[in-house]
Amino acid sequence: MLKKGYTQVYTGNGKGKTTAALGLALRAICDGNKVFFGQFMKGQYTSELKAQNYLPNLTIEQFGDIKFIVKATEDDVRRTHRAFEKMSSILTSGIYNLVIFDEINTAMQLNLLPIQWVLSLLNLKPERTEVILTGRGAPKEIIERADLVTIMNEHKHYYNNGVQARIGIEY
Repeated sequence: MLKKGYTQVYTGNGKGKTTAALGLALRAICDGNKVFFGQFMKGQYTSELKAQNYLPNLTIEQFGDIKFIVKATEDDVRRTHRAFEKMSSILTSGIYNLVIFDEINTAMQLNLLPIQWVLSLLNLKPERTEVILTGRGAPKEIIERADLVTIMNEHKHYYNNGVQARIGIEY
C-alpha cells in the first residue's frame, strides 16, 4: 500500500490520457491497492468497463451521457455536479488507494465544474491516496497544484487520415 499519495495530471491534446491512467491503475491493483476510476463526461461503452470483471480491486463508474458535449446544457452541469459529489465522498472515504477523475480537466474547461471545487477537494485528499486528474485543458491552477504533470501532445494521429476510433484501442 502507498505510504504517501500524490496528485498527478494527464492533459494535452494528444491521445493516451485515459490509457495512461488505466495503466497506472493496473500497476496499483497488481500491488494490492484498491482503485476507483470515475469517468466524467463518459457514458458510452468503452472496453475498459470489462476490467472490473477480471480485477476485483477495480471499480469503474461512468457519470456522463452517451452524447459528446459540444455546448454544455443544464443537464450536463447537474450530471457533473452529482458526479463530483460522489467522487468527493469516494476520495475522502480513504477506502481507495488510487482515485482517478477521468476527464475532469475537460469538465472544468467547459465550465461544468468550478476549478475551486476541485482545488478544495484536493486539500481533503487522504495522505496515502494517489489521485489522477485526466482530460484536455487542465486549468493552470490545477497544474500548479499537482505534484506530477504530463502534457500529451499530438504529433501525428491516424484519425486525420480517416481512421475511426476502434474498439479495444481507442474505446
